[in-house]
Amino acid sequence: MRWVAAAWLVVWAPAYASAWGFANFLHLCDVAVVLTCLGLWSGSALLLSSQALFSIGADLLWDVDACSRIVSGRHLFGGTEYMWQPEFPLFVRLLSLFHVVWPPLLVWSLWRVGYDRRGLPLQVMVTLAALLASRALGPGLNLNYAFRDPLWGRQFGPAALHLLVVFGGHAALLYLPAHLLLSRFLRGRP
Repeated sequence: MRWVAAAWLVVWAPAYASAWGFANFLHLCDVAVVLTCLGLWSGSALLLSSQALFSIGADLLWDVDACSRIVSGRHLFGGTEYMWQPEFPLFVRLLSLFHVVWPPLLVWSLWRVGYDRRGLPLQVMVTLAALLASRALGPGLNLNYAFRDPLWGRQFGPAALHLLVVFGGHAALLYLPAHLLLSRFLRGRP
């Protein structure tokens, strides 16, 4: 699997950089791709565990939104609109289908190497760093919703409060439930 991860990065990273620029790599889902591939390459339960906390929930939400667009012609909550924008190369848009593969890939990987509970504090640090870096890039990109929330397109008060709400949402809705489930069901794995 380590060579598949390396090959994926060799194809995916340049394609994404050419279509969306290097700032795009601050998206937590793209950070998860890089860190997951590094985790697969090194066999690191810590890296795989931290990225599972984000990817399992966030990628499933991406999948639901994309399926909603396919079935009903409307996005349920947004985030996948770019998949239907012809100004981006089809090949690069199709590479985004990694969102479908990442949750089962991470669960399978953790089943093999075991869940590392230290993944939670690591993912907290990764998220905080990504949110602060996203805020520094300005409101035009709104990476990781550092300026406007995904549902109403508004900022939750001053910058510090908004970042705290976005971070708290990640922690409460994605990381903690995934951490509890993975800790319970994968704890005895080698």
